[in-house]
Amino acid sequence: MKLETQLTTTELLNLYQKMLLIREFEEKAAQMYTQGKISGFTHLYIGQEAVAVGAISAILDHDYVITAYREHGQALAKGCDPKEIMAELFGKATGVSGGRGGSMHLCDIEHRFMGGFAIVAGQLPLAVGLGLSITYKKENDVVLCLFGDGAVNEGAFHESLNLAKLWDLPVIFLCENNQYAMGTAVSRATSLTNIAQHACSYEIPSHRVNGMDVLAVRETVEHAVRYARAGHGPSLIEALTYRYRGHSMADPLKYRAAQEEEIWQERDPIPNLAQKLIEQNITTQQAMDQIQQEVTQILESAVAFAEESPEPPLDSLMTRIYEPFSNQNPAPPPKKSLLNPQ
Repeated sequence: MKLETQLTTTELLNLYQKMLLIREFEEKAAQMYTQGKISGFTHLYIGQEAVAVGAISAILDHDYVITAYREHGQALAKGCDPKEIMAELFGKATGVSGGRGGSMHLCDIEHRFMGGFAIVAGQLPLAVGLGLSITYKKENDVVLCLFGDGAVNEGAFHESLNLAKLWDLPVIFLCENNQYAMGTAVSRATSLTNIAQHACSYEIPSHRVNGMDVLAVRETVEHAVRYARAGHGPSLIEALTYRYRGHSMADPLKYRAAQEEEIWQERDPIPNLAQKLIEQNITTQQAMDQIQQEVTQILESAVAFAEESPEPPLDSLMTRIYEPFSNQNPAPPPKKSLLNPQ
């Protein structure tokens, strides 16, 4: 099938390079986890690269991204430094969150990557808050809010869509439907399995897109971005994708059929894009090999940086929590109440 796109060769190769970087980063993270250099919960993004790269390539640097805890790939797609992300996974002081967030809580304000959140659907109301801030200050930014299919069954999902439309906020709700909420298939947990159709309850435009096709995701999000910047309000996009690893590194992945996995492996967005680019003479195998070498070097540098970085000092334990309640600004005494009469 011929690639239908107006993108230049450089832009297409950039999409490929970012997807490959995410894939290789996650494979390296898994390796470091098994070696005991990364601890805590670690959720890999392998298989879903086309969603992050396609969607984030459709927004601008000053736009916001907020997401859930499977966020390494999204942070990389937003332009966050691979060295600082890897250092955060190692719990080092040079990490994007100072070594305090770990895998599930990456945050890089400079790149307007507003964090990964461990509470299912917890980021959706925050996305609405960001959208309200943009509207209040009469800015021209948009918010890209990514979440999994499991979040759709939370009340925060419906409350957020309702408010976003009520106030016509520039929020793009992007559901990464990877078919499973932890180990539970969508069909066993969601009465309306076509998640995009939820939008009709709030009179929000919706789109369902092949999440294994980076160009299709990009085009769909571009449409939603134009709609939001024009002041028309939010959109809901459902990207059908698949995670090739378990829910987390602790997941033995015994709940999926081998045939199902084989079908989705054939849809792998990275080798499929590479094959099309070469077959249609858009690029050469030599150029693809060069990209592979560059990605390998980036990851080797990232791991070296993380290993050589210092641990956060113990005397910084209470910093970056909430400044008014730091040692320099002690908390005010509690107010009297029926529960606290003293």
